[in-house]
Amino acid sequence: MSPTATGPVELAAALAGVPAPATFAHSATPSCSPWMTASRAGYARRCPVARTRIWSTGMRAVGVVEFGGPDALRIVDVPERHAGPGEVRIRATAAAVNPTDTFTRSGARGKALAALPPPYVPGMDVAGVIDEIGAGVATDFAPGDHVMAIVLPTGAHGGYAEQVVVPVESVARVPAGVDDVAAATLPMNGLTARLTLDLLGLAPGQTLAVTGAAGTFGGYVVQLAKVDGLRVVADASAADEQLVRELGADVVVRRGDDVAARIRAAVPGGVDGLADGSVQDAALLAAVRDGGGFATVRGYRGESERGIVIHQVWVRDYLREQAKLDRLGALVEAGALTLRVARALPAAQAAEAHRLLERGGTRGRLVLTW
Repeated sequence: MSPTATGPVELAAALAGVPAPATFAHSATPSCSPWMTASRAGYARRCPVARTRIWSTGMRAVGVVEFGGPDALRIVDVPERHAGPGEVRIRATAAAVNPTDTFTRSGARGKALAALPPPYVPGMDVAGVIDEIGAGVATDFAPGDHVMAIVLPTGAHGGYAEQVVVPVESVARVPAGVDDVAAATLPMNGLTARLTLDLLGLAPGQTLAVTGAAGTFGGYVVQLAKVDGLRVVADASAADEQLVRELGADVVVRRGDDVAARIRAAVPGGVDGLADGSVQDAALLAAVRDGGGFATVRGYRGESERGIVIHQVWVRDYLREQAKLDRLGALVEAGALTLRVARALPAAQAAEAHRLLERGGTRGRLVLTW
């Protein structure tokens, strides 16, 4: 047992092997500890003072009170939200872990969050069951439907939570035959891939290069490009070459700092468009033909050249593109899109999920479960 576990909440948390809730003020007696009570409702009944606190009306989430490394993530209590006009609430069972989530945790998004109080909850993909529909929402969804959704995290509202409220247009049904864990890997990355291709606007028969093709975003770009009738040149390590070929790439070149030269060797005139999943920015421009297109997902750093058009891909632009999310689900059902789960972990192990993500080399998405 940790020598610092001096209060009832810390004591119970130490025995359970999990961090104590970050936003709970200790009770003076062990019987008033939420960690020693079967339910929050029971806790509120036994501890009247709790009825005025977040715990009695809140829900669990994973977030940070102070920015930092993976260990800054902890179970926190946040206010319960209800679906308003135009919204639905999802009782989440799964949330994908994406590289962008680390920006919320580390403080890289600190300036954007400065006006909001902690905790800060990451997460842009969820799947689960609709449990509330806002007033006046015109939809064929009903409580109990299994759905997936893209989430725009803001302060204490993010995908790493037991309940998530989103616009109804951000929601689609989970593809038939797919569980919630796998479905949670699709919305944000799939819509980002779709937006990338829409911005590049290539016609069937044209050639697209994809870097970071073995990753989740890159893999979706490869597969969607093939659906669109494009020729695909993709990069891969030796270990990932077979995977990338199976995703549908027509030509596979070795990844690395000189990948632009390798793409040019495969396509001497230069590719018509390039999706930069490896975030190599200007180092990849040499692979693109004069007047071609270049799509970046992290904000382009550098100058363009030779009339190449730089497309900044911000998935928030597709936050309400329900028809496109439905189409992605249909492609999964048709076998044209592959959902890849690296590993599912309980939400209480979010810190470990972030450590695994930042270690690199995961193929498919890590997913948190409730």
